[in-house]
Amino acid sequence: MKHPPEAFFSSLEWEVLSRHEFDTRAQARAVVIDWCYGFYNHDRRHSSAGMMSPINYENTAAPDRDAA
Repeated sequence: MKHPPEAFFSSLEWEVLSRHEFDTRAQARAVVIDWCYGFYNHDRRHSSAGMMSPINYENTAAPDRDAA
């Protein structure tokens, strides 16, 4: 089983970097940031989180965290 950072970078490499060609660092940065915030944190589901996305799991586990 991969540790979380290894799993993250493995997914990033497979799902983003291997499927794009970038002309500039800014272009690469924009695609990676979009993937991180658009898919990885909001849409990707994980079995250890009850098949919820990371952001939904966090919101369910600590719904009042912003109120503190």
